[in-house]
Formats: sequence, structure tokens, C-alpha cells
Amino acid sequence: MTAPIALTMGEPAGIGGEIALKAWLGRAAGVPPFFAIDSPARLDALAAALHLAVPLREIDDPGEAASLFATALPVLPLTLAGEAEPGRLDSANAGAVIESISRAVQLTQSGAAGAVVTNPIHKSALYAAGFAHPGHTEFLAELAGPGYRAVMMLASAELRVVPVTIHISLAEAARNLSGDAILRCARVTARALARDFGVARPRLAVAGLNPHAGEEGGMGAEEIDIIGLALEQLRGEGIDAVGPLSADTMFHAAARKTYDAALCMYHDQALIPIKTLDFEGGVNTTLGLPFVRTSPDHGTALDIAGQGVASATSLIAALRLAAEMAARRAAWDKAANRGKRK
Repeated sequence: MTAPIALTMGEPAGIGGEIALKAWLGRAAGVPPFFAIDSPARLDALAAALHLAVPLREIDDPGEAASLFATALPVLPLTLAGEAEPGRLDSANAGAVIESISRAVQLTQSGAAGAVVTNPIHKSALYAAGFAHPGHTEFLAELAGPGYRAVMMLASAELRVVPVTIHISLAEAARNLSGDAILRCARVTARALARDFGVARPRLAVAGLNPHAGEEGGMGAEEIDIIGLALEQLRGEGIDAVGPLSADTMFHAAARKTYDAALCMYHDQALIPIKTLDFEGGVNTTLGLPFVRTSPDHGTALDIAGQGVASATSLIAALRLAAEMAARRAAWDKAANRGKRK
């Protein structure tokens, strides 16, 4: 990947700025070139307060970032409407947070940036300013354009998980679970495993909704009426998908070796195992979009913002994964185009 990665601001009161500075300090350890879409004044003040020796260079074009990255953190400047005080939310800055995401997507879709990496946002601060999306995933799908429906994957060296239902209550997840949703997530995941992760023959493990995967209807019929029927259709399409599996036995070490990604029926069924296995190294990535997007698998951490203790491990993992995915996708698309020409 030759184009640098666009890193968004995230919530200015959170740890996003701190971990961005620390990620640049880790560049000698294989962090790919990136530029921050952020307030230079905020980052400069933060670096000074935390005694982080990070020189900043304002840029007008992402093309400048690669040559500058070895000696300074390139920053495509944004202006904040309010003061950025660590740990204190200010909805006046919501517009800049949203603009940072929008610009990152636009630059990546135009080819000026190689991928989007998003720092964590604080949705309550955005909601106060009229933000109408449950989270990053849904907003990115809208920015991608008509016809795109994003799928959230959490990935680490130990496990990849995809929740079929995401930011809704557990009661709503059970009511809203559908075969169509399972089919869409499975198809997008299988394609992304091949195109973005280099898995030649993707294997999916599909969890049940109920304890013990419903005990053949004794603890619920969703596994028979919804999940099982979707699995039959997936297999008919040539997708290697097994299940419904009991979620309490599909995440131990031996079980994880039998599949490339786990399809889970609700948010916590997916996120609890991966965060238990690798809390700091997990990466949130959005599948099904015309651009690569990853993010640290943690929140804004307002309680420790500005204290200098936040770990950049997950952000560094997100930057590395974004670069790897973008390179694989470019190679896949190039090979596919060669095949079409033949």
C-alpha cells in the first residue's frame, strides 16, 4: 500500500489524540504511514502536557504524509468549536468529529488515502448535536453510498467474530433475528475473508441464539426455524458454514482452529470472547464497504484521558491490519481484473 492511512480525530475529550501520538512514536516497530485529521493545536498541547516528543507537520494534501512520516506526524487540520479538555465532553465539537470521519472516507474513496482508521467516538456527545446513527458502522455505510450495508467484524490473532445484530437490546436482538440478516452477514464475511484477509477457503462457524443451540427445539426454535434454514441456503451457495453451534463450547482453543470466523447472533455473544482473549490487541473492522476501515476495539476512556496511561496497542493493531487488508484487497482486485480481461 503506497497511500497513507487516514486516522480520524475521534472524541477530543477521550484518549484518541494520546494514542495517535503514541502510535507515531511506535513507527520504528512497523506502524504504517498515517496522517491525523485533527486539530494541530489540540495535538500539540496534548503532546506537551504528556511529555511526548512528537513533532507535528500540517499538510494540505495526504500525498505529503509519506515523505514526512519518518520525522513528524502529518496532520490534515481541522478546527474545534470548543475547548478540548480531557475527560470533559463538549457537544460543540461534534461537528469536527463528524467532519473528520467524512473527510477520511472521501479521501480514501478518491484514492488519496489507502484506508480509514477511526479513533473512538462518544455517541452521546454526537447525539446531542443531532447525529442520527447508532454508531460508526452505520454512519460509514451511509457515507459509502446507496446499496452498501456494513457488517462489523472484531478481529485479533486468536479469533474473528461477526455479530449479526449489533447495537440493539438483547430482547430486540431476539425479535429481529432473521434468516436474511444471517445470509447477508455470512456472504459479506466469506467474501471479506478471501479478499481482505487472504483466506483461500473461508470456514464459518455459526452460533445458536439459545443455550445449547436450542437443544433441538427444547430451549427455543430459532435454531431450527431461522438459523438452520439460513445455513442450508449458505451451503447450497458453496459457503462452508457449520452450525448452529452452542456458544459456550465454540470459543475454546481447539474449537477456534476449525474455523476462520464466528458468526454470532448478538453483540455480547461475539464481543465477550474476543475481548477476553485479547482486550488490547483486538481490532474493529467494517466489512462490505468499498474502502477498508478499522478501529481500536475500545472506547473513548474518558476516565483516563489526559493522564498519559492509555495504551496504543489496539490502535497500532488497527493501523497494521488496515494496511494489510488494503494491500490484499488491491492484489485481489488486480487479479480479478486480469481475469476479466482474459
